[in-house]
Amino acid sequence: MSNSAKVLDRAERIAEEVLFPAAETVDASDAVPTSHLDLLAAEGFYGVAGPPQFSEMSAEDTATAARVMEIVASGCLTTSFVWAQHHSAVMAATHSQRPGIAEEWLEPLCRGERRAGLAIIAATRPGPPAVRAEPVDGGWLLHGVAPWVTGWGLVDTLFTAARDASDTLVWSLLDAKESDTLRVTPVDMVAVAASRTVEVTFTGHFVPERRVTGTVPHEVYLQRDPATLRFNGSLPLGVATRCARLIGPSPLDAAIGDCRSTLDAAGPEQLPSARAAAAALALRAAGLLATTTGSAAVLRHRPAERLMREAMFLLVFGSRPAIRADLLDRLHHA
Repeated sequence: MSNSAKVLDRAERIAEEVLFPAAETVDASDAVPTSHLDLLAAEGFYGVAGPPQFSEMSAEDTATAARVMEIVASGCLTTSFVWAQHHSAVMAATHSQRPGIAEEWLEPLCRGERRAGLAIIAATRPGPPAVRAEPVDGGWLLHGVAPWVTGWGLVDTLFTAARDASDTLVWSLLDAKESDTLRVTPVDMVAVAASRTVEVTFTGHFVPERRVTGTVPHEVYLQRDPATLRFNGSLPLGVATRCARLIGPSPLDAAIGDCRSTLDAAGPEQLPSARAAAAALALRAAGLLATTTGSAAVLRHRPAERLMREAMFLLVFGSRPAIRADLLDRLHHA
């Protein structure tokens, strides 16, 4: 058995034996169990985006990494949502050219000894930044509000983006703890509520230069950004896969395989449409499961009800203007 096959086999075992049996309990709870995250760390899944010495996969094996994310999401979307945020910090530590970053951060992140969330949307999306970086002696001050920061209380690190006056993104690794200059407000969501998603407010929050992983012009980042859409597409595929398994053999199985292949083969221009197709497929699959299940689908904290809420959540998660336009077109003409 190849290393990639071993990795996928372990992911399937965790999804089927641990995550899915507990998914309704997690959905109704205040936080993802740390035991779920500990298990993923112990099995090496916090290092899948890192260099080979921390994973059984090749660093270039993005298809296997995407499939692992899909499998974990098929077990419990909430757990996968917290865990998925971690990998951007791993990639930043892997590729950083800044002195000391890889030496200090890479191994503990890959082993899950440090666990990261993301606070990047406010600065990376098109338009004026909601989080700004001001240069000062020894580092930067962050100002603004970062929405949709997942894993508060479950992570110890925030991989954060802010934009300076020259429209350059400043990436950094911060401690995930409240202070006079970093405050959080919980976000009440209809799905994945146990992901402990918050809004973070920075008020002159100091970032020492040694915590900065790199800088990049915002325009350059936007040209690279579509590559992340492939991995985001794994989450709706996971939801669709779970629906298909609960329904039983059906044409949905082939549709999921086709959607996965389209995502894997898509280039930057095609990825928004492929990503939209995955979200639309999750919604279709959840609708089919609800209809197949019958009246029990409206009972709270049952698989059909939970998966329908999760499919709705994934219609808007990680969206971009091109994805939204494609989804609207698909839903108008469905």
